[in-house]
Amino acid sequence: MEVTETLNTGLKREIKVVVPASDMEAKLMARLSDARDKVRINGFRPGKVPVQHLRKVYGKSFMAEVVNEILNESRTIITGRGEKAAMQPEVVMTEDEKEAEKILAGGTDFEFSLNYEVIPPIELKEFSDIKVTRPVYDVPDTEIEEQVKRVAESTRSYEPKDGKAAEGDRATIDYVGKIGGEPFDGGAGNDQPLVLGSKEFIPGFEDQLVGTRAGDEKQITVTFPENYQAAHLAGKEATFDVTVKEIAKPGDLEINDETAKALGLESLDKLREIVRGQIESQFGSITRQKVKRQLLDQLDAAYQFEAPSKLVDAEFTNIWNQVNRDLEAAGRTFADEDTTEEEAREEYLRLAQRRVRLGLVLAEIGEKAGVTVSDEELQRGLFEQVRRFPADQQQQVFEFYRSSPESLNTLRAPMFEEKVVDHLLGQISVTDNKVSKEELMAEDDEDETAAKKPAKKAAAKKAKADDKAETTDEPKKKAAPKKKAAKDAE
Repeated sequence: MEVTETLNTGLKREIKVVVPASDMEAKLMARLSDARDKVRINGFRPGKVPVQHLRKVYGKSFMAEVVNEILNESRTIITGRGEKAAMQPEVVMTEDEKEAEKILAGGTDFEFSLNYEVIPPIELKEFSDIKVTRPVYDVPDTEIEEQVKRVAESTRSYEPKDGKAAEGDRATIDYVGKIGGEPFDGGAGNDQPLVLGSKEFIPGFEDQLVGTRAGDEKQITVTFPENYQAAHLAGKEATFDVTVKEIAKPGDLEINDETAKALGLESLDKLREIVRGQIESQFGSITRQKVKRQLLDQLDAAYQFEAPSKLVDAEFTNIWNQVNRDLEAAGRTFADEDTTEEEAREEYLRLAQRRVRLGLVLAEIGEKAGVTVSDEELQRGLFEQVRRFPADQQQQVFEFYRSSPESLNTLRAPMFEEKVVDHLLGQISVTDNKVSKEELMAEDDEDETAAKKPAKKAAAKKAKADDKAETTDEPKKKAAPKKKAAKDAE
């Protein structure tokens, strides 16, 4: 096998590979000899089939297998050169049928080219110079008690009452939502219990039910929040035709061990423990993302190099497609977001370049540190991913990942990244800083983030540079009029 480099410009490489016809012939004969003792052909005793007869019958198909074997092994040529290909190399070979026939017949050398980009060498720097501040919010007992009360609300009893609905009463309703006079998907519900004042539905909905009676029919007009989870409804005015089926007044709410037992727990202390754990976990996730952002921003500043263009193009395509899907779903344009398509392309291209560079840096750090994701960890990650979907879809999702190694790798990559981040947090300087809830929840200033999203691109939020591994879309929550799918601690 002769290997000749024909292109070496920047990260781009092209190598020409020539496998002599004699080598091809030797590989073919080895296959024929192996097959001689296995095939059964009428008129010949087992193991007595002449090789030339085998060649006549199987020669072309066996030679095609030889060609595919050589192509599959061609990646070893790249590693033998001390290079890492950024993506699967592009194989260029003859498209001339007569030439291909000669190769399969063993009458000529097999020539092909490999076009690829290399991953640039990354010389890791000292991590001790990286300094981050970890914002820490200590959850007060009062906040725990407030959440315990909200969770305990599900155990409160209600009794039907005559008269008008007041705040705190539970209304049972049927509703149909419309935009522009036309019903929209997810905008209808039957026998929906709604505690007035719970703020479970979008702002303005519950207020307009105060004063209604059982049997009333009422049309409610509301405007969906600009940041509503269903992008096609965000910011739009809607009407809901509501039928009030029952009004019920609340009974007394007692928070004690019996309340906890009604929720399936052994004691009130256990309920408090679970609620505290959930709340601290939620705030801890925000803290981690802010720390991770600082870390990645400093890595991005420290490692500026040319990223493989094909990796960047692939990342940009993913981002750009998501941006356009969000805009289309919201019925908006780039002009509505106070930008132009050209400006947005430039911004998201920079974002794609950042993501690719950081991915390569983290991969190099992880490799040098011996970071791996075990099969057991991957299995746990798969179960966590499956649990995000509705119960009736979970088995289908599970089978999809189990039968698709490429899809399963989309789970492994973010898990690997998080383990590398954990490794780095043990190497860098981390200073804790006590903050208020408002400070923790505040968005990072635009000028402090290295991967800024274009200004005012509300519809493109899913593609923002939050440096958060997103392996799949979250399950869609019920569209309207609900504000959130479930109480935070349930």
